[in-house]
Amino acid sequence: MKPILFNTEMVQAFLAGRKTATRRAVKLHHLHVLDSPYHWEHPETPEEVLIERLCEPPCCPGDILYVRETWVIIGTDGTHYKYGYKADNEWLVPLWHPSIHMPRDAARIFLRVTGVRVERLQKMEIADFKAEGILPRRPKDLSGHGGDCAWKHDRCLESPCANRDAYEYLCWRDTFLKVWDSTIKPADIALCGWGANPLVWVIEFEQISKREAELGGHHAQN
Repeated sequence: MKPILFNTEMVQAFLAGRKTATRRAVKLHHLHVLDSPYHWEHPETPEEVLIERLCEPPCCPGDILYVRETWVIIGTDGTHYKYGYKADNEWLVPLWHPSIHMPRDAARIFLRVTGVRVERLQKMEIADFKAEGILPRRPKDLSGHGGDCAWKHDRCLESPCANRDAYEYLCWRDTFLKVWDSTIKPADIALCGWGANPLVWVIEFEQISKREAELGGHHAQN
């Protein structure tokens, strides 16, 4: 069982049942394979395929992951610790423990990997943004009021609109790119930020119970 880190917003997406995928930037040293003798000899091989063939992925289909999130110990029953989680918005404590330090015993979200592939970040479509668990935010129109399309005109909702698909895409994309860039170190934005359109590992998964995770991902038997 492997750990995987998520921020509070994404943990809330898990709890709401919205998140079924995540993207992680291909490690910079893996990109060296794009300038390798193999690639010179097989220049027709797409870079995504090359990364998948020659680089170790962060996980593989069938792997079980446990989610690390911001947490705190809130008590004990004498045998086991009791934990609180920042994503629940109810444990208002001054000192949260970083997700990277969360022990497996404190985990409450478990995932079974169903697919792993490599692609460019900006290849995402609306269905991909939805699978990431985000919610779209409507940009403000010129009057400063939120929720309206900047291209809105009289009776536009009563007739076909050539801009509607583009508007919907932008509402989802702009939300995701802000979340994505917030997870990238400032020094790496030029290489891994949304605008750089980096190669990413796309990891798809399904949530499973703690019992299933302990059994290696197999359904628990009665």
